[in-house]
Amino acid sequence: MKKRLNELAEWLNIEASSDLNPFITGVSINTRTLQPGDIFIPFRGENVNGHHFVQNAFEKGAAASFWLKDEPNPPKEVPLLFVENGEKALQQMAAAYRAELRTVFIGITGSNGKTSTKDLVAGMLSPYFNVKKTEGNFNNELGMPLTILSLEEDTEFAVLEMGMSSFGEIEFLSNLAKPSFAVITNIGEAHMQDLGSREGIAKAKFEIISGLNENGQLFYDGDEPLLRSFVERVPSINTKSFGLGGQNDLRIAEVTFTQQGSSFCVEGELKEEMSIPILGEHQVKNTLAALLIGKAVGLTAEQIRESLKHIVLTEMRMQVVEAENGAIFINDAYNAAPTSMRAAISFVEKSTIKPDKWLVLGDMLELGENEKQYHEEISSSISNAAFAGICLFGPRMKWLHDQLAGKFNQNRIIWVEDNYEKLILFLEKHIDKQSIVLVKGSRGMKLEKVIEPFRK
Repeated sequence: MKKRLNELAEWLNIEASSDLNPFITGVSINTRTLQPGDIFIPFRGENVNGHHFVQNAFEKGAAASFWLKDEPNPPKEVPLLFVENGEKALQQMAAAYRAELRTVFIGITGSNGKTSTKDLVAGMLSPYFNVKKTEGNFNNELGMPLTILSLEEDTEFAVLEMGMSSFGEIEFLSNLAKPSFAVITNIGEAHMQDLGSREGIAKAKFEIISGLNENGQLFYDGDEPLLRSFVERVPSINTKSFGLGGQNDLRIAEVTFTQQGSSFCVEGELKEEMSIPILGEHQVKNTLAALLIGKAVGLTAEQIRESLKHIVLTEMRMQVVEAENGAIFINDAYNAAPTSMRAAISFVEKSTIKPDKWLVLGDMLELGENEKQYHEEISSSISNAAFAGICLFGPRMKWLHDQLAGKFNQNRIIWVEDNYEKLILFLEKHIDKQSIVLVKGSRGMKLEKVIEPFRK
C-alpha cells in the first residue's frame, strides 16, 4: 500500500487532523517492528494502551497514526486520523485497498494443514508469479487486514490462511478477501469446545464460500462426508474434490517415502508422478489442493513438478531434524488434534526410513468435554509391534498412558506431566542411529524443546 494520508481518510469517510498529507507506505501495530513511512495503529486493551506508544512511533519514523476519538490528550502537530474503532477502521482500509487490487486471492481453511497447504500453494506459484502469503499466524480478523495492506500493487497471487475459533469468523475473512479460489483441507476436532461438534466445525469452515467470486472455485477434502454434504446443498458452486477415495476428482494412487521426502502418483484431473521434500501421506493430500490450483491457473504438469521439488514448509510441520547420534526426529510439534495425530502416527508406522520407531506425544488442547475420550482413542492407532517406545507429556496424556500401559514393556513407555528433562533423559538412553522419533502435540505443550538437545 502506497497512499497519501488524505486517501486513507477518504477510505474511512473522515477528515485528517491537519494540513499535513504524508505518504504512507505501510501499516504497523507494534513500534518494535514499525518501519519508517508506516501508519501506526494503537489498540487499547485491558493491560496496554497503544496510545502511550504513539509518540515513540513518530520518533521511529511513523508517517501518521490513528487516534481513538474518546482517548484524551492527542499529540499536537502530527498527522492523525481520529477513528471510533481502530480494528474496524483497519478492516475498512483493507477492504478499500482490496477493491483496488487486481490480485488473485486464494483462501485456505481447515482444521489441520492450513499452514502447510498455504506454503505448498505459494511455493508452487512463486517461481512463475509475484506471490505473497500470510506470514506467521496473521490469519484472523486483525492479521488478514494487515496482510492485505502489505501487498504490493503488482502482487499477482495472495495466498491467505483463514483461521477461526467460532462461527462467523471465516465468513468475515472470506468477504474481506473475496477469493477466486478457496480450499478446505479437512474437518477435525480442533475448537470442539467452541463449536460443539464436527458438524459445527464443518459449517464454520464452509463459510469460506461466502466471499467466493462468482466464477470462483472451491477445492475440498472429498474424503470427508460432512463436506460433501455441504457441497451438495450448494450445487451452483464450481467445486473439485481431492483425497484418497476413488470418488474424488483428484486422488492419490501411490505414495513412497524416503528421508528426502515423498514421491507419489495422482490420477483423475491429473495423471502424473510428483515429489515433495516433505514427509507424510497427509502432506501429500494437502499437495493435491496445490495441484488443482496450479492446473486452474494454467501451469503445466512439468512446471508444477519442478516447483514442488523445492517447497519449504513453515517449521514444525513434519520437519526432519537430524540428531547428533544419527537418529531422525520428525518435528510436527506446531499443533495437534486427533485427526492430525493419527495421520502422523500412521506415517511413522508405515515408514521404512528407520526401523526403531518412537513416539513423543503431547496433550491435544481445545477438544471440549470429550477430551478424555479423544486422548484414549489414540491408543487404537498405536501398535505394540510397530513402535519401540512411547513418551507421553502433559496431564491429558495420562489418559492415553493408562490405555497403553498394558501393551508396552514398562521400560519402553513413560508419562511425564510437565518435565521436559525426564523425557530427554529417557530418549537419550534408548534412541540411536536406527531410530526415528515423531514429536507431536498442541502448540501450548512446546514439545520442540525435547528435540533441541539432540540437534546436530
